[in-house]
Amino acid sequence: MSKAPPEIISLYTQDSSALTLKWLGKPLKPKEDYRLVRGRGTFVDDVQLPRMTYMAFLRSPYSHARIKRIDVSRAKSMPGVLLVWTGDDIKKRMRPLPQATPPPARNAIDYPLAVDKVRFQGEPVAMVVAESRYIAEDAVNQIDVDYEPLPAVVDAERALEPGAPLVHEEVGTNLIAHVHYKWGDVDYYFQHADLVVEAKFHYHRFTGAPLETNAVVADYDERADVMTIYCNNQAPMEWLPQLSAGLNMPYPKLRVVTRDIGGGFGTKLINYVYMILAALASKELKRPVKYMETRTENLQAAAHNAERTCTVSAAVRKDGTVLALRMRCVDDDGAYSRHEPAGMTVWAQVSTGMYKIRALENDYYAVFTNKCPSTSIRGFSRAPHLFMIERIMDRIARKLGMDPAEIRMKNLVGPEEMPYMTPSGGIYDSGNWPEGLRRALEAADYWGWRKRQEELRRQGRIIGVGVVVGSDSAGPNMAQVKMYNPGLPYTGGTEGALVQMTPDGKVRVILGSSPQGMGHETTAAQVVADVLDISYDDIYVQTGFDSFSSVYTMHSGTYGSRFAPIGLSAVYLAAARLKEKLAKMAAYLLKCPEGDVVIENGAARCAKDPQRSMELRRIARIAYGNVNELPPGMEPGLYSLAIFRPPFQNPDENRRANLALTYSYNVHVVVVEIDPETGMPKILSYTALEDSGRIVNPLIVDGQVHGAIAHGVAEALYEKYHYDEDGNLLNPTFVDYLAPTALEIPDMKVIHMETPSPFTPTGAKGMGEGGGTAVQAVISAVEDALAPLGGELGESHADPETILRILKGAARGKSEV
Repeated sequence: MSKAPPEIISLYTQDSSALTLKWLGKPLKPKEDYRLVRGRGTFVDDVQLPRMTYMAFLRSPYSHARIKRIDVSRAKSMPGVLLVWTGDDIKKRMRPLPQATPPPARNAIDYPLAVDKVRFQGEPVAMVVAESRYIAEDAVNQIDVDYEPLPAVVDAERALEPGAPLVHEEVGTNLIAHVHYKWGDVDYYFQHADLVVEAKFHYHRFTGAPLETNAVVADYDERADVMTIYCNNQAPMEWLPQLSAGLNMPYPKLRVVTRDIGGGFGTKLINYVYMILAALASKELKRPVKYMETRTENLQAAAHNAERTCTVSAAVRKDGTVLALRMRCVDDDGAYSRHEPAGMTVWAQVSTGMYKIRALENDYYAVFTNKCPSTSIRGFSRAPHLFMIERIMDRIARKLGMDPAEIRMKNLVGPEEMPYMTPSGGIYDSGNWPEGLRRALEAADYWGWRKRQEELRRQGRIIGVGVVVGSDSAGPNMAQVKMYNPGLPYTGGTEGALVQMTPDGKVRVILGSSPQGMGHETTAAQVVADVLDISYDDIYVQTGFDSFSSVYTMHSGTYGSRFAPIGLSAVYLAAARLKEKLAKMAAYLLKCPEGDVVIENGAARCAKDPQRSMELRRIARIAYGNVNELPPGMEPGLYSLAIFRPPFQNPDENRRANLALTYSYNVHVVVVEIDPETGMPKILSYTALEDSGRIVNPLIVDGQVHGAIAHGVAEALYEKYHYDEDGNLLNPTFVDYLAPTALEIPDMKVIHMETPSPFTPTGAKGMGEGGGTAVQAVISAVEDALAPLGGELGESHADPETILRILKGAARGKSEV
């Protein structure tokens, strides 16, 4: 499209005048690490309460079957067993989970335990609560279930065909939602293109595989009628409607607590089903109930990413200019829509990728299948969409005989066009993307590798070089869900923070997020130290989240790379307001004009008379105890609460809207060599450039980049779920689901650019999910290696077996897998 209108830019631009830039950008050791490396973290399994009981599940061995009979008598008779429930028992105690889907999919009946039939392998069929975990697990094995197997549907495109088995008969179709997007004059550009390049791609199914599996402890206080739930959910307040409906309790009676969380990557967003079951059991028994998911349960039934299949057509000029895209995409969302079909809108945050593509059409479907329900795994929805764009860019380059780096450079949005508005209404906030690509190519010695590639190929070695660009769109506008269900009352994107200076001059910070290793305590402390100009060591950030003491909104949580642009913005606002109050108090106490007060180095002073000064800790003591010295009418205490709200709008009648606050930029350059005997790719060189705006803490940013690359390499080369035609998951353990270790992850070179965002007061952008760029880069490199042999990859996973099939098929002509 073009540069965003001035009035839009003005609306989004934030004031950052309170920053001193004394603490931002410093590679400070994370505050969290001091606790965690000494083994003093507090995870859900560390929660020990008097009279604790333990929950376990019987899970379905079938992906689709009617439950004809369940006999729980032997389990109930076992010593130490306190409770045995089936779906019928749950049905008596709660209403079905609320559905965010449009009709008729909203008619799907979803309970945390299967009622009448099972819809995916691993679905809980019955639960046991006992005096110990061992007794609970043994009792589960004493439950007898008589199943009537039903035909399964495991292919998303087949699920839409007439006569396909129905996952939910009450819905009458496997279609969850269908949205037809069209921005710009797509037809015109295709009619006037020099050529059209078309391909079909599949983004495969995998998971986040966090070190800590799902866990919950529920403790019902009968006297206060309060339910306390200790959990590791990433966004517990987002699921308040589900918890409140499932437990039939008002929000003020629900206390949700997170402490340290051992990774999430999106997999822990929909574990609210276990929170509800544990809470119902605790309410029944009047005792605490704990559930710790096993690794097999986690891999089989916790949460997968949504597979995506897209046919992509590009209208192109002979000089490599990409004019428009036309797509048809189908998401496989699994058996229940507990988080989805949000993915069928989130992709639009990065609708045209990093390119000046003028128009876009996407005919989009989300469907039910007999697989594990899906959720937002790292890079949610944007990663598969950017994968489709980057893959078609490679195909265009090959078709035109251009280098992949050259065609990207030609189409990138330029710095003079920032902030840039996409055809879908997205606003890319800042960046010099061509310069970033140039720097990444130089750091990777890209052109040198191209020359060596030719030499090595002549020696018979199979070498590939991949280069891709991507974005971590961050701070989502939840009004995006209105694009598939206009009636949903869920819009915007907010976060809260509380900053308090205590009577001794120290500072306490309470966040609304639920971090899982992202360094929120550290970066929040750096922002507060920077604004108040006090020591970083004098700031204490509350670990985790507690709905009875934390500041929250219904957007609160850790997902969508939102903490840097939205969470830290709330911290900044709270600290800036506290600074203003300190300045007002100081002006009165120092008998100094308010506008003349300077706060720096832990003290307030008069700029025109520096001899008149007072330490902040003394002002704090007055604010809490010696309050008669305060200005008349001033409220005692030094508390500052802030809710940051970006100026998001709802999508218009054409579904155009800005769906994210910031857009980081990354370039990955990968060199691989394929072993012709085993088909195994080996990464010879990995270079990544990241522009995440102003860097708050370089150590944390580097760690997030390393993690995103590790996940991407894993997805491209190691991790993939395999289902058979009956819906059986064939690799539900780490024996055959190949999560890589540090030995499999390559050495990597990470370089940075810093283009502060004008849309956040700190200038920071969200980052860490990486936009799936690592997956795209590895697959691009592998396909580049196979291209001279006639091989093409239509999949986001390239395991040795796949590559060997391509190599063996090369002699017979072009091969695509």
